[in-house]
Amino acid sequence: MGAANPELVEEKPPYEEATGLPETTGHQNQKWSTLRNILHKLVVFGRVEVRGVAPIPVKERTVETTINIFTLWWSMNANILPITFGMLGPAFGLGLRDSSLIVIFFTFLTTLLPAYLSTLGPKMGMRQMVQARYSYGRYLVTIPVFLNLATMTGFSIIICVIGGQCLSAVADGNLSVTVGIVIIAVVTLIISFCGYRILHIYERYAWIPAFIAIIVAVGTGGKGLVNQAPLPPPPASAVLSFGMIVASYMVPWACLASDFTTYLKPDTSSVKIFTYSYLGLATPTILLMILGAAIGGAVPNNPRWQEKYDESLVGGVLDAMLSPAQGFGKFLVVVLSFTLLGNMAATSYSITLNFQMLVPVLLKVPRYVFSIVLVAIMIPVSIAAADNFFLNMENFLALIGYWSSAFLGVVLVEHFLYRKGDHRNYDPEAWDDSRQLPWGVAAISASALCFAVVVPSMAQNWWTGPIAKTTGDIGFELAFVVSALLYVPLRWLERRLLGR
Repeated sequence: MGAANPELVEEKPPYEEATGLPETTGHQNQKWSTLRNILHKLVVFGRVEVRGVAPIPVKERTVETTINIFTLWWSMNANILPITFGMLGPAFGLGLRDSSLIVIFFTFLTTLLPAYLSTLGPKMGMRQMVQARYSYGRYLVTIPVFLNLATMTGFSIIICVIGGQCLSAVADGNLSVTVGIVIIAVVTLIISFCGYRILHIYERYAWIPAFIAIIVAVGTGGKGLVNQAPLPPPPASAVLSFGMIVASYMVPWACLASDFTTYLKPDTSSVKIFTYSYLGLATPTILLMILGAAIGGAVPNNPRWQEKYDESLVGGVLDAMLSPAQGFGKFLVVVLSFTLLGNMAATSYSITLNFQMLVPVLLKVPRYVFSIVLVAIMIPVSIAAADNFFLNMENFLALIGYWSSAFLGVVLVEHFLYRKGDHRNYDPEAWDDSRQLPWGVAAISASALCFAVVVPSMAQNWWTGPIAKTTGDIGFELAFVVSALLYVPLRWLERRLLGR
C-alpha cells in the first residue's frame, strides 16, 4: 500500500481504545473478553481500521501508491451492477445505438464530480460528509448524511438481490434467492469490517475474475446479442429519463469520493488522482452499461434467455448466455455473483463511516461495529426488494439522483466561491465544533427550495410533473443548478449574520 501502513498504531493501544469494548474480567464476561482480545490483535496487526470519521492527521497521510485509486474505482464498477442498469435502456424504448450514446454522454459528464472531489481527500484528510459540515453545519449535516446512508444502503440492497439471483440461477432453483442474498451479505461483512487497508488490497485484484467471466459470457452468448428487438426512434423524454438513470448511478459516488483517498500523502498530484478516479469510474461503467443495453434488447428475441430472465432476471440471463460452456459456465456465474463484492465492500465501508456521523453519540461506537448493523438491515430488506426488482430499482434510483445533485450543487459552490477552491480555507480544527462551523441553514434551505422546480420536472412511475411531460425527467440537472444558484445569496446572508 505504500511507504507505511496508516492504520498501524505506534504503541499498543488500550483495549477500550482499540476495540470499543470495555475491558472485563471474570468467568461471566469470558465471551466478551475473548472477543475483545481477538479484535485487539487484529487492530495491532493492521487488519481492522480503528479510526472513524475524525480527520486523518498529516503525519498519518503516508500512502504513496496512487494506482490503488484507479483499481478501487475500477473494481467497484467492473461487475454485473452496471450491466443491470444498462438493461433499463430498452425498458425506456431505446435501441442499442441510442442507449449507448446516452450512456457515454451522461457518464463522461457526471464522472467529473466524484473524480474532482477525490482530489480533496489527501489535502484535507476529511471524509466526504465531514467536508460537508463546512456548508451544512455540525447538526443539519445529519439530513444529507441520512440520505447518503439511505442511498448507499439502497445500492447495497440492489447488489445483494442481483448476487442472490445469480446464485439461485446457477443452482437451477435448488438454491433460493433468499439464501443467495444471505451469502453475499455475510461475505461482504468480512471485507468492510476490516477497513481501508484490506479494502484497497481486495479491490486491487477483484476486477480480474469479473472481466474474465464477462468476456467469456459475451463470447459464448455473442450470437444471441445480435438479435436486437426493433424499436422506433425514441422521443426526447425517453432519452432524458434514461440519462437520469445513468446519472443516478454515477452522481452518488461523489458523496463518498474522498473517503477512499484520505490516507494519501497531502502532496499527491491532484491531476493524477483525478485521472485515475475518472478513468477507473467511467471506463468499466460505459463498457458494461452498453453491454447491459445489448442484453436487454436481445432478451425478447432469444426464447431461452427470456425464459431464464423470467425465472431470475439478470442472473438467469447470464446463466443462459454461459450455458454453452456447461459446467464451466455455471462456475463463471458464481464468480460473477461474487465480483459484486468489489462494489459492495467499498460502499459498506463508507456506510460505516456515515453511521458515526448520524448523531453525535454514535462517534463513540467503533466503525467496524456498524458493518454488523448494516448486514442486519440489508438481508431482510433485500429479500423484500427481490419482488418486482426492476420497478423497485427504478423508483430508488430516481430519488437518489435528485437529492445528491442538490447536495453537490451546494458543496461545490461553498468550495469554489466561498472557500476560493483552496483546501487551506477549511479550518481542520473546526470539523466537530458547531461554534466555528456555519449554521447550515443556507445549505438546507437551498437544497429544499430547489425542489419547487425539481418536482414538476420529475418523471416517475408514481408521478410525472407538468414540465417532465414535455421534456422527460430533467430533475437531477435542475436540482444541481438551482440549489447552487440559491445557495449563493443564502450563504452570503448567513455569513453576514454569523461571521463564518
